[in-house]
Amino acid sequence: MLTFLVAFVLLVVPLPDWLQWARPEWVTLTLIYWCIALPQRVGIMVGLLAGLGVDVLEGSLFGQHGLALVVVAFLALILYQRLRVYSLLQQAAVVFVLVGISQLLCQWVQNVDGASGLPTLFLLPALTSALVWPFVLHMLRGVRRRFEMG
Repeated sequence: MLTFLVAFVLLVVPLPDWLQWARPEWVTLTLIYWCIALPQRVGIMVGLLAGLGVDVLEGSLFGQHGLALVVVAFLALILYQRLRVYSLLQQAAVVFVLVGISQLLCQWVQNVDGASGLPTLFLLPALTSALVWPFVLHMLRGVRRRFEMG
């Protein structure tokens, strides 16, 4: 739970305007890691609750991120055995795809609602999330080993 709290804090840390679009999806990265590391404990319900938390913090349409993170959790749970044996580069590529799917779902919901953002930049967080994945992986793995979880 503490790791999700840190991810929520990183979600709302103020950034300069030019860097807002490149903010990594910290909550999504945390969810992907825990779905891979502890699939018996972290899954779709955690994804829904985390997504609703993101909706509240960002003031977005309620359920938008909930839907996206449920889909990400579902896909991560399907792929977790493969992801565990992938190289770091392959994992980062899968993270790019998973975060990209999340961003596409959020963009789709915003378009349906009539409030779309800049169409060319909405996948930029997927790229930055893939780039910070090795750091997140090693940090959360260290936390998991330190507290002897799973």
